[in-house]
Amino acid sequence: MKAANGSGVKVIVGLGQTGLSCARYFAAKDIQFRVMDSRFSPPALAEFRAEFPLVELELGGFSIESLLQASEIVLSPGISLKTPEIAQAISSGVPVTGDIDIFSREAKAPIAAITGSNGKSTVVTLLGEMAVKAGRQVGVGGNLDGRASTPALDLLRAGERDLYVLELSSFQLETTQQLNADVVTILNISEDHLDRYASMHDYMAAKQRIFNGCKHIVVNRDEPESLPWSSPDVQAQSTHRSSYGIDHFSAEGASVVSHAGQTWLAVDGQPVIAASEIRIAGRHNLANAMAAFMLGRAVGLPTDAMLDTLREFPGLPHRCQLVRRYKGVDYYNDSKGTNVGATLVALEGIGERTAGDIVLIAGGVGKEQDFSALLPALDRFVKRVVLIGKDADKIAHVIEHRVDIMRATSMEEAVKEAFLSAAVGDAVLLSPACASYDMFKDFAHRGRAFAAAVEALV
Repeated sequence: MKAANGSGVKVIVGLGQTGLSCARYFAAKDIQFRVMDSRFSPPALAEFRAEFPLVELELGGFSIESLLQASEIVLSPGISLKTPEIAQAISSGVPVTGDIDIFSREAKAPIAAITGSNGKSTVVTLLGEMAVKAGRQVGVGGNLDGRASTPALDLLRAGERDLYVLELSSFQLETTQQLNADVVTILNISEDHLDRYASMHDYMAAKQRIFNGCKHIVVNRDEPESLPWSSPDVQAQSTHRSSYGIDHFSAEGASVVSHAGQTWLAVDGQPVIAASEIRIAGRHNLANAMAAFMLGRAVGLPTDAMLDTLREFPGLPHRCQLVRRYKGVDYYNDSKGTNVGATLVALEGIGERTAGDIVLIAGGVGKEQDFSALLPALDRFVKRVVLIGKDADKIAHVIEHRVDIMRATSMEEAVKEAFLSAAVGDAVLLSPACASYDMFKDFAHRGRAFAAAVEALV
């Protein structure tokens, strides 16, 4: 591809872990590139300067002149295509891509790709563990747990694999033209990232790009949003389809059935494992288990290895994780509950296993969500909400008069207030329904702060 001025240099926009992985990839391929970031101190700056001291680096803004001269813009997922300088470059004919598109062109092994609003990291990790149990050489990465993840292009540097399992965000999919994955799924869709997207339709449209070029689709029968839109391109590209569901039984795919007085996971109508044997608890995790099983079956993993993994996998940190029981009260860390849909799942799961009521700690950056969807679950399970963070007032405005509200200026204060509010048999649940970056580095930092505050009570 020729740049407008013939320079032929790729421009990596954004110097986080994804941008750094792109730089390493281009350097290994002897492809010329430069890097820009709107921040003066982006997260991967020190590593980049140590590894690439001679590569041109522009900080503190997006130079439209540099963008217009690029042969291709490689956009990090945190930067929207609608950023004015990026949009201007696109309108001037400069091509834009992302690391996932580059990865899909280079990967030789099959790709299993997972997106959705909630449950992605659990399903991706579970599928990866199933592949390991089956003796596969598997690379797991993408958007998995945010900063703790292995960027997709770094997976290519780790040697030959016979399977890749990727968690993909809507941000990553925006710049993905043809993923060409062997199997894909959209687990579910709930309101999220409406501070970036103009509407839910735009958010869902980004998720739909996961279907481009795919060979097999796994559909959640309980979630209509997991179906591909009736695009002729998507329909023609998808040669196989399988499904799973809790509420909607099917004689094909994975379902939930009653067998020998217990709830079982069934495959093609035949019970294969009791729900009580699956180590990760809760209705939502039963759906996650079925999703991972059907994805694994699509890439040829043996049934025994997948079922053994379901019996052994303990779940991921910061997802309805029991921190401890203290004075008859259970303290749960669900810091990964960064949107309303995730918090609803947590309230239902914890509420159904708790004899008393829930004291909920919530709040942070609301991402323009509608918090009214929380009201039925608050009415059913919650006796008090302790609010923290930037959008505490917005949440309070929605839920006032439905449940007692308290305010806190720190996690330590919130935990103390929750401790004073809870009685024997109750549960204290951190499930913020919001992003964390107003008060914390990320959701994991927020979860650790909660756990530390709980331990400080003791």
